[in-house]
Amino acid sequence: MATEKPNVLVIVADDLGWADVGFNGGTIPTPNLDRLASTGVNLTGFRAAPMCSPTRAGLMTGRWPLRFGMMRAVVPPWSKYGLPAEEKTIPELLAPAGYEQREITGKWHLGHAKREFLPLAHGFTSFYGCYNGAIDYFTHERDGETDWHRNDQTVKEPGYSTDLIGAEAARFVREAPDEKPWLLYMPLNAPHAPMEAKEEDLAKFSSLGPKKRVYAAMVNAMDRAIGQVLTAVEARPDAADTLVLFFSDNGGVKGEGANNGPYRGAKLGVYEGGTRSCAAIRWPAAGLTGGKRFDGRIGYIDVLPTLLAAAGAEAPKNLDGIDFLPALRDGKPLPERPWFSYVHQGEDAHASVHLGSWKLVAHDDFFSESPTAKATWELYDLAADPGEAKDVAGQHAEKVAELKKLLREFGTWQKKGVGPYGEGREGFKSPKDWVITE
Repeated sequence: MATEKPNVLVIVADDLGWADVGFNGGTIPTPNLDRLASTGVNLTGFRAAPMCSPTRAGLMTGRWPLRFGMMRAVVPPWSKYGLPAEEKTIPELLAPAGYEQREITGKWHLGHAKREFLPLAHGFTSFYGCYNGAIDYFTHERDGETDWHRNDQTVKEPGYSTDLIGAEAARFVREAPDEKPWLLYMPLNAPHAPMEAKEEDLAKFSSLGPKKRVYAAMVNAMDRAIGQVLTAVEARPDAADTLVLFFSDNGGVKGEGANNGPYRGAKLGVYEGGTRSCAAIRWPAAGLTGGKRFDGRIGYIDVLPTLLAAAGAEAPKNLDGIDFLPALRDGKPLPERPWFSYVHQGEDAHASVHLGSWKLVAHDDFFSESPTAKATWELYDLAADPGEAKDVAGQHAEKVAELKKLLREFGTWQKKGVGPYGEGREGFKSPKDWVITE
């Protein structure tokens, strides 16, 4: 058992497929992530939201993002909405527990229209990276303006963004004091579009087709950046008391080269390929070692309560997530609870609820008791059919009704917030160098 408050390192990949890592059978070289899994625990049942911003919102707060308007869609550059100030975040809640240094290095993507949405307003003591998703890897621009910052200042510096994030994260770990615990949140922007790689990385994959070649080079570069920070952790005297958690923010995009393994679907969908995330955790002082597998269904909303428990910090009473350390360390059963997914970024809406081995998938107007448009429902038994190939809704009407009721209750929690992706886009002009003054 750990006797000290652990250092905390949370690494999040962007659009990485479940089988894009070697430890899940992938063919792209990911030696550093494979080392993390082989010396820690492979979380084979970890779930994320179907897209970027909701996963980030849920992991930061331990709550379904639906409750504060951040589950429907990603936060686009023209959105006026962001993570509300009243939502308590991991860095805010770890601060009273002695975590004086709390850095984010990478992609924020939780709102930027006002300064109150930015990382330093949500408990981080330092920030290096970008506010938006889909920045150019070389120019660091989004919508024609440089979106690259250190704290509140825009910085213009050469370099491939993945490399810069890795170097900064490693610097933070090397320079953090030994006598006090620290928090580092490292949300990479790789391998999300735009699909851009360095020539020296592309040269490693010359035998692959054009799309797969670029994707493989981006994933390999991401793994290299993660290796930098893991090496820095392992060189510290308190390495054993450092909790490292890695996962992807959603499933990969198949058209860009990702591999979601045996699972159906991809990013922006609620089938397992869109929400099941490659993930691993390591914390030697707590016994989370040895390359074990943990197949339990846990996920992004469980990150905050788990980290607070590890740090001995007080948790808010309004959390939806759970502390999964007792299940990991002591083999205690996970509580039976429904697991929800939801996306309505464009015209089409999709949702699911997973309880036990059963998963109900819904499309169109599923939240309404009296829908204006007909909803469609599919039922899968994931124990027998993890690939969601056989819809058995017609054979289990009572189970469909039970899960419909849960999903519609979930819909009543929805608050107004981020709207459809294109809402507010017309006439938008990004601020100069993405300097936020409001």
